[in-house]
Amino acid sequence: MWFWFALGSAVFAALTSILAKIGIEGVNSNLATAIRTVVVVIMAWGMVFLTNTQSGIRSISRKSWIFLILSGLATGASWLCYYKALQMGNASKVVPIDKLSVVITLVLAFLFLHEEFTTKSLIGCALIGVGTLVMVI
Repeated sequence: MWFWFALGSAVFAALTSILAKIGIEGVNSNLATAIRTVVVVIMAWGMVFLTNTQSGIRSISRKSWIFLILSGLATGASWLCYYKALQMGNASKVVPIDKLSVVITLVLAFLFLHEEFTTKSLIGCALIGVGTLVMVI
């Protein structure tokens, strides 16, 4: 089941890029990010209430709070950079560079989460890196 959610994530991320590039025309990138963020917040809390999971907020540990907040800050920084890049550049060049996050994530997962970094992972990272380079040159 995770595969279908991951595939959905990729499709919606692709739509996000195209819709954002069209919508950001003539709009300050920070303002555009703020508008997008409000929509995401409403949608996320809507899902919490729709699935009746709001009572789980009391059981979140201090460690989880800290890391969820840090993750939120990283997401905010990512979105601000992404929207500014989209406003200044072509989506066909910005998006591949943004997707280098896959390579960075694999390296960070190896370093901090002690996940396995296999030959297959190394080859995949190299291919993504080379593919990104080819797309942006």
